[in-house]
Amino acid sequence: MKQRRKIAVLGSTGSIGRQTLDIVAEYPHLFEVELLVANRSAQLLVDQALRFRPRHVVIASQECHSQVAQALAGTGIEVHTGSTVVAQLVAEPDVDTVVTAMVGYSGLESTIAAIKAGKTIALANKETLVVAGELIKSLLESSSSVIYPVDSEHGAFYQCLVGEKHEHVSKLILTASGGPFRTLSKEQLATVTKDDALRHPNWAMGAKITIDSATMMNKGFEMIEAKWLYDIEPERIEIVVHPQSIVHSMVEFVDGSVKAQLGLPDMHLPIRYALGLPGRLATDERRMTIADYAQLTFEKPDFDKFPLLATAYAAARRGGNVPCVMNAANEIAVAAFLSGKIGFNDIYSTIEKTLAWAPFIAKPSYADYVQSNAESRRYAQGLIN
Repeated sequence: MKQRRKIAVLGSTGSIGRQTLDIVAEYPHLFEVELLVANRSAQLLVDQALRFRPRHVVIASQECHSQVAQALAGTGIEVHTGSTVVAQLVAEPDVDTVVTAMVGYSGLESTIAAIKAGKTIALANKETLVVAGELIKSLLESSSSVIYPVDSEHGAFYQCLVGEKHEHVSKLILTASGGPFRTLSKEQLATVTKDDALRHPNWAMGAKITIDSATMMNKGFEMIEAKWLYDIEPERIEIVVHPQSIVHSMVEFVDGSVKAQLGLPDMHLPIRYALGLPGRLATDERRMTIADYAQLTFEKPDFDKFPLLATAYAAARRGGNVPCVMNAANEIAVAAFLSGKIGFNDIYSTIEKTLAWAPFIAKPSYADYVQSNAESRRYAQGLIN
């Protein structure tokens, strides 16, 4: 019998983490859980630990540690707290695959540790490559580690590029749903609420990524992620709005042909694909039928209405620590919007002002990324306060 692959799920209580555990439960003969990591969702982490029986769990919030430790006392499951221990545990020999589903900058340190330890990484934390893509690429060149993208769009690119030569790629075509505000005017966006922004038309996601989808910053992040994953300059990554979210992305080749990957808007599909590589995992889940989606439409994104797309392209072209600064300001601004402290359009102005203020570092080290992130967060928070 083939040995089961041991999985670490970082961000197990979030949307991607929960769906990853659905896949683990679907194929118990292939996977077992070695490590679960959550931020503050103590009870859900306990429930997951009792079901999947990992050797280790980490609750990042120290104030939640006693609740988790008491609930799991006598189970043999080791309970840890804090963020630094995660980087140590993902490097343990018993971990085969690390699913990085933590939200935002918090996924960077543990992803770097997993790369240095030569782990297979199912990457759902796009901010890792947004913040420090050049560093991650450099580390991968001297490691046996491999990254499989979990994003539906980057999983689509991966599938379209299998068997193809890099020099035959003309451009990547990144599809976007357009989010909940695709049909609103620029003036109407000034008055949208948190609840409006959280009603995504196609996808069920966590709050932060849903707001990023509403501003289309998420698509800017995915463009930067594609730059590093597929070694292609931003000018050759085109974003198109596809409201049905059935075509997950496309690749145009030098002969003019285009490959597309289609599927239902369900994150179980790209997670299942990433965990199954280099093969595919058979499933009886609901299938897409072409007859149900006879009309698929595409349109150009409105860079004036969604200015963060242009901000992301400018950050990708300039490089250095600029994407790190942009991400830091975005995380602070989105949190402020979700808590009712700023309006929707203030997300954009907060990011732009932080970018204008931040010192530029052309070739940042890891320490530079850490400092740029911390200082940019403080500055953005100061703007909001």
